[in-house]
Amino acid sequence: MFDGYDSCSEDTSSSSSSDESEEEVAPLPSSLPIIKNNGQVYTYPDGKSGMATCEMCGMVGVRDAFYSKTKRFCSVSCSRSYSSNSKKASILARLQGKPPTKKAKVLQKQPLVAKLAAYAQYQATLQNQAKTKAAVPVEGFSWGNYINSNSFTAAPVTCFKHAPMGTCWGDISEGVRVEVPNTDCNLPTKVFWIAGIVKLAGYNALLRYEGFENDSSLDFWCNVCGSDIHPVGWCATSGKPLVPPRTIQHKYTNWKAFLVKRLTGAKTLPPDFSQKVSESMQYPFKTSMRVEVVDKTHLCRTRVAIVECVIGGRLRLVNEESDDKTDDFWCHMYSPLIHHIGWSRSIGHRFKRSDITKKQDGHFDAPPHLFMKVKEVDAAGEFFKEGMKLEAIDPLNLSAICVATIRKVLADGYLMIGIDGSEAADGSDWFCYHATSPSIFPVGFCEINMIELTPPRGYAKLPFKWFDYLRETDSIAAPVKLFNKEVPNHGFHVGMKLEAVDLMEPRLVCVATVTRIIHRLLRIHFDGWEDEYDQWVDCESPDLYPVGWCQLTGYPLQPPAPQSSRDSQSSSSKQKKKAKSQQYKGHKKMTSLQLKEELLDGEEYSFLQGASDQESNGSASYYIKQEP
Repeated sequence: MFDGYDSCSEDTSSSSSSDESEEEVAPLPSSLPIIKNNGQVYTYPDGKSGMATCEMCGMVGVRDAFYSKTKRFCSVSCSRSYSSNSKKASILARLQGKPPTKKAKVLQKQPLVAKLAAYAQYQATLQNQAKTKAAVPVEGFSWGNYINSNSFTAAPVTCFKHAPMGTCWGDISEGVRVEVPNTDCNLPTKVFWIAGIVKLAGYNALLRYEGFENDSSLDFWCNVCGSDIHPVGWCATSGKPLVPPRTIQHKYTNWKAFLVKRLTGAKTLPPDFSQKVSESMQYPFKTSMRVEVVDKTHLCRTRVAIVECVIGGRLRLVNEESDDKTDDFWCHMYSPLIHHIGWSRSIGHRFKRSDITKKQDGHFDAPPHLFMKVKEVDAAGEFFKEGMKLEAIDPLNLSAICVATIRKVLADGYLMIGIDGSEAADGSDWFCYHATSPSIFPVGFCEINMIELTPPRGYAKLPFKWFDYLRETDSIAAPVKLFNKEVPNHGFHVGMKLEAVDLMEPRLVCVATVTRIIHRLLRIHFDGWEDEYDQWVDCESPDLYPVGWCQLTGYPLQPPAPQSSRDSQSSSSKQKKKAKSQQYKGHKKMTSLQLKEELLDGEEYSFLQGASDQESNGSASYYIKQEP
């Protein structure tokens, strides 16, 4: 627990007067540190004290923020340097036959007039640089502006357990105080001031400097996990000056009393917050590791790929046989699409053997413990069987939930699923789902939750009725009790903003919105694009991230599509509807960009908004009874 402020002066026993401090506020029920007033406070800038100039380096600043009792130096290092030079000056005076003075002048000390002139020149240079600075490109995207101008709400960081700080975000919320750089200042060096969180949007926080009250003119957005945000108390321990913004520097005559009153009992970040951020951004996967990944040209099999780079836990995998490293695939390290070497053989999954008979130098197999574990299932008792019918998210058209069939039962609870009416003759488009996967559903799931179920291609008896279809195909429905009915307390709500991977083009992370919630299933809409590009995603998918994730990790963010792109995609969609029947031809499905332009450009599905759109999380019954 952070235990108050340390004094910046050499006399740490000095304390503020009793009339300047408030009575101590009772601790708030929070895991965040509480700022206390224990009689020892920062020597905050005091309007009565005026400005001062460091006698060593010449820095100009608020006098009360300076070091030592006499406020002659801006830092400890300047004080020590001055002391060392004073001794040299005293010795030199003795050698010259002059009596030593009580305060010997520092050697080569510049006069104050010269310092002020240099400072004025420095300010003029800064102003010229600001005028010649390149303008922000029109296509530039700012989450802060986007959220402010539309009054959007972002999903909290705690919704994303796989993201940095997702499990240790605590109760960082509005009102938390932090120390940040003071950009409203004329000083030549970097100084800081205290700000409070006005609004949170994922990792991003809208901050307001203390003293501005209801004035939002200088509010600014900042990534909470960035290097420029610190807990209250960091400046004292780091020897950094706290200086009030120029706009309000004359608003109060005693800043120390003001801050003591404002900060006593407030919350701040934990002292080890930056360390936790750093630790949460350490990833076990390393470049040159070998993994098995779903073959994007034949979904029914896996192949060997090499980790080429790791960004924020996302892996760029390159086909081991690719000489120019252009045959790549992006996914998160917790994706169900990747496995350890030998996984396919262990469960009986098809595997494409590499033409490379020997490991290349430097390549090594990723340890099995690094991969996401699936829940164990009891396949010895009643379990899924070949030929059973169910509903499943189409891996090649993630906006659709389709009529599907279990084509093969593998070991360890894995199933090979085929989409009825769209399967290739050789089964090359069967897809592997685990029995506990949140992407497969029992017969009747879409009906009870008012989701449009995609019938088999070419099925003429519409509207589609499961009872009739099961009788016509002489099939049985997979028992409801075999499906995963667990609904976590995910925290998502309709309308929340986030950053989401376009799974049809998985190298792209885009600005997105949650538009529907069916228990643990989320409908993700990519801002600026047609609804037909929407995707059904599980609430715990590693392909969803908080607002600000791209900025934090350095991954490029795709902004909402401009109007011109929306118009072109709309006209293109109408032209390609006639060619829809030519799609779904085996391995031709997995051409990444064509998927979005061709596979998704079919008939539009309307999704009814009903009471089944769950914003709460509980394990409500969302399966209907199967007809006999």
